[in-house]
Amino acid sequence: MPESEAPIGKYMYCIIRCPEPRQFTNLGIGERGDVVHTVHFEDLAVVVSNSPMVEYESRRRSMMAHTLVLEEVMQEFIILPVRFGTVAPSTEAIQDKLLKRRFGEFHGLLQEMEGRVELGLKTFWYEDVIFQEIVDENPPIRRLRDGLMGRPSEETYYDRIRLGEMIEAAMWKRRDEDAEKILTPLRPLVRETRVNKVIMDRMVLNVAFLVDEARQAEFDAAVDKLDEEMGKRLIFKYVGPVPPYNFVNIVVTWED
Repeated sequence: MPESEAPIGKYMYCIIRCPEPRQFTNLGIGERGDVVHTVHFEDLAVVVSNSPMVEYESRRRSMMAHTLVLEEVMQEFIILPVRFGTVAPSTEAIQDKLLKRRFGEFHGLLQEMEGRVELGLKTFWYEDVIFQEIVDENPPIRRLRDGLMGRPSEETYYDRIRLGEMIEAAMWKRRDEDAEKILTPLRPLVRETRVNKVIMDRMVLNVAFLVDEARQAEFDAAVDKLDEEMGKRLIFKYVGPVPPYNFVNIVVTWED
């Protein structure tokens, strides 16, 4: 169904504890200029904007609009993020089938998140450094690589495949070792750790931490120290606080 013909519902961003109606400055998802506001049941609220009942694709512009709303709201409230692309059929559905039905669950989650923040860390090898380390520290790889030099590719096809497999295995071993070196001093400082899938060869670690706000400065200093110690081999990309996607992700269904 074209967006222009779709019935209007409520696009959902997050759940907060807020008894009074509120509006926010960031515009809602899409390009319609919809006002971001709250829908309430007792002291809980869902942050929403008007939206056609359509399926949103994970495009950068839409995901950025979703994230900007969360980032604004979390400046003032503890938030429970709702999965990207969730559209409610009506205000009444939000109140009756979500907030009323799951009232105790959401209060419990909000209490768990109180005074805590999500911080994200991604680390990457410098490509030339890691390959040189692997060659220098693995004589079989070095011998096979040297033996391929100057020989035609059609003659060395299977040896090149074997070399690639050996390098990949060595990289996974080194990745596990480096990841553990990073995580070991950080784990005692956090409530929870969520290690996510690495998404490229150079990536060593893709991890989220749930940290007490009172320990954030201590955690920041620990990351800075790791960067000082390992920065010649690794790039550290540290962000936060960010919406706690890795520790709370509200999934909604509207069936009775």
